[in-house]
Amino acid sequence: MRQLLIATLFASCVLAPVVASASLIDASLVPDGIYVVKVEKVIDPAHLLVAMQNGVETTLTPSKNTFVNVKPNDTIKITLVQGKVRVYAVQ
Repeated sequence: MRQLLIATLFASCVLAPVVASASLIDASLVPDGIYVVKVEKVIDPAHLLVAMQNGVETTLTPSKNTFVNVKPNDTIKITLVQGKVRVYAVQ
């Protein structure tokens, strides 16, 4: 029992910085440009939770189209303008 407690405490101390580094930011704060992102969760056809290459998580919304053909764990290339996805391609 004591070893389990020690192992749990050690794991929580080691994993805490990793979990804290994955922060959720507003997509409007991301500079305009072309990005390759990994889809973590499809919230609905108009919202995706993605992880960017630098580890930042954000929720994306499209400017015109929807994300109907995107699935979790897909890698997509997006063009982001003023916090909205103008164009995307599933890779």
